[in-house]
Amino acid sequence: MKAFNYHQSTKIIFGTGRINELADIVLQYGKRALLVTTPANITALQQQYDKVKDILKGKNVSVAHFDGVIPNPTVDSISRGAKMARDFKAEVIIGMGGGSSMDSAKAISVEATHEGTSWDYLFFKTPQPDPAKLLPVIAVSTTSGTGSQVTQVAVVTNTQTRDKSALFNDILYPQICIIDPELMLSVPKFVTATTGFDVLCHAFESTIHSNSGPYIDLLAWESISLVHKYLPQVLANLNDPSLRERMAWADTLGGLSIANAGTTLPHGMGMAIGGMYPHVAHGEALAIVYPAFADFTWEAAIPQFAKLARILNPSLVSASDRDAARKSSEEIVEFLKVLGLSKRLRDVNMPENEIEALAKQCMVLPDYKGNPRIATELEMTELIRSVF
Repeated sequence: MKAFNYHQSTKIIFGTGRINELADIVLQYGKRALLVTTPANITALQQQYDKVKDILKGKNVSVAHFDGVIPNPTVDSISRGAKMARDFKAEVIIGMGGGSSMDSAKAISVEATHEGTSWDYLFFKTPQPDPAKLLPVIAVSTTSGTGSQVTQVAVVTNTQTRDKSALFNDILYPQICIIDPELMLSVPKFVTATTGFDVLCHAFESTIHSNSGPYIDLLAWESISLVHKYLPQVLANLNDPSLRERMAWADTLGGLSIANAGTTLPHGMGMAIGGMYPHVAHGEALAIVYPAFADFTWEAAIPQFAKLARILNPSLVSASDRDAARKSSEEIVEFLKVLGLSKRLRDVNMPENEIEALAKQCMVLPDYKGNPRIATELEMTELIRSVF
C-alpha cells in the first residue's frame, strides 16, 4: 500500500437545518461577527442573509455585514472586507456562500490581523501569517462546488497584474463549517452546473496527483460517482433538497481530497483563465480545458482515466484499461454536453492574440507540475490553442 499523509482540522457540521446552530458555534469564539457574502442580488439570498442575522442576533451576537464579495475575489475587495473587520473589532469571521465568499473570509482573517494586504501572504512568500493573530473563520457553504469549507486555501486575484494566486497554509482551515443543503436550493442552474463540475475535477485530480493515497482514493472516487449520478438530476430539479444533499456530500468529499492531495494541470490553467478573464467562472474555465487535459494526460495515468471513463460510461466496463482511458476525453465531452458546459475560450471572449500570454500564465502556479505528464511551455501553448 502506498504511504500517505492526511490532515483535516475543520469540524464538519453537515445536514438539513444545521444553520440554526450557527450562533452557538460563533459564541465559542466571540460575540462580534463579520458576515462575509456576495451582494443580495436575488430575493432568496436576501432572505438567507436575514435569517442568518436573526439567528445570530437571537443569541446576542453583534453582526457587521460585508456584502462586497465578488466572483474571483480581488485584492481590493479583500482589503475592503478587512477594513470593515478591523473597524468593527470583529472577533469571528463568517464566510457564507460559495468559494468566493469562503475564500474571502479566510483572506480577510489574514489581512485584518497582519500588515500589508492578502497578496503579501501568498503560499510562496515569507513571512507566512501568524496563527496566533488570525481571527477564527466559520465557513457556511451555500453551493456544492469549491470545497473551500474544508480546505486551507484562499484564492485571490490581482487585477493590476491579471494574476490569480492563493494563500495556502494549514492554519487557514476554517475552525468549523456548516453544510446545510437547504441553503443551496436557491442556487441557479449555471452556478449549480459549474460548481458541480468543479467537484468532479477536484476529486479526479486528487487521484492522479503524486500526493494521492488510499484514503484520498476512497473519498475521491465516491465523489466522482455521486457527481455523475446526481448533478444532471439536480440541474433538472433545482429545488429537490435530497439531490442537493447528495451534491453537498460530493463537494465535501472533493474538498477533503484536494486539501490533502492537491490539484493538477487543469486547475493551474483554470486559475490563469480566471486571473486574466475574471468574468469566467472557475468551473466554466475547467470545463473548457478538461477534454484537452484528458487527451494530453491519459497515457500517463491509464488506470485512473480508465476508471473515470467507466463511471461516465458504464458500457466501457468490458473495454481494456487502455481503450477505456483513451476514450475518457470523449466521455468528458458528452458529460459536459449534459451539463450545458460545452464551451471554448473564444466563447468567453478571450482574444486570440493572448494565447501565448495565457499559456505562460498557466505555468506560474505549480499545479501543472503535479500532473502525471508535465507540459512544456510549447505544449502548454498548444493546449491553450486547442481549446480556443
